[in-house]
Amino acid sequence: MGQNGAGKTTLVKHFNGLLKPSKGRVLIDGIDTRHVSVATLARKVGFVFQNPDHQLFSETVEDEVSFALKNFGFDEKTISERVEKVLNILDLTHYRKSSPFMLSGGERKRVALASVLSWDPKILILDEPTIGQDSYQKERLRQFIMQLNQQGKTVIIVTHDVEFVTECEPRIILMKNGRIIADGDAREILTDPNLVSEASLVLPEITQVFMRLNDYGFPRNVIGVYEAKRLILERLSGGFMR
Repeated sequence: MGQNGAGKTTLVKHFNGLLKPSKGRVLIDGIDTRHVSVATLARKVGFVFQNPDHQLFSETVEDEVSFALKNFGFDEKTISERVEKVLNILDLTHYRKSSPFMLSGGERKRVALASVLSWDPKILILDEPTIGQDSYQKERLRQFIMQLNQQGKTVIIVTHDVEFVTECEPRIILMKNGRIIADGDAREILTDPNLVSEASLVLPEITQVFMRLNDYGFPRNVIGVYEAKRLILERLSGGFMR
């Protein structure tokens, strides 16, 4: 997370070899990215660009999602099963025969995500995945990301969407001018007004509310809706404070 131009996308492009370090090194599963191709790293690292039009090219959604699987040599049965699975997960089944370029921006973004998820990479990089998504799709995306993480996959998200991040509660790395200025869990980072301001972000809305409620005995470091609901219901069950 961080302001525009902080170096977030530049950093993550080093993880799949699109960029090579001019000094130092980047290791992916012990592999030095300077010495292998992007195609080799793609087996391990899936990258979904901020602009889906930078990676979509097939005539139909189904062809787009199956392209990498065919390129990697998967058999037809596996291809069919995986395509069906990701189209269903991302609510794209009814678009399978449609041209991805006829879809909305948010739908094209989900097609790009499906095309990467289909080959099941160990590491998934999402650059601004919530842009163009409504609240329903954001929640589906959040649940899917949490599921992938529970399966042992690494998910790296570049985003300005503070509210989306609060419901995931991940490790956060704040960047500014190509440097890391903070690294910690979401509660630690997103409830620090000075850090959030330095990164040109805003405090989560829930956090802003609970900072004002601190005078009434509520904790200041609340970031999520569900936590806020629990705390308020607990207070109400014990009677209103005057």
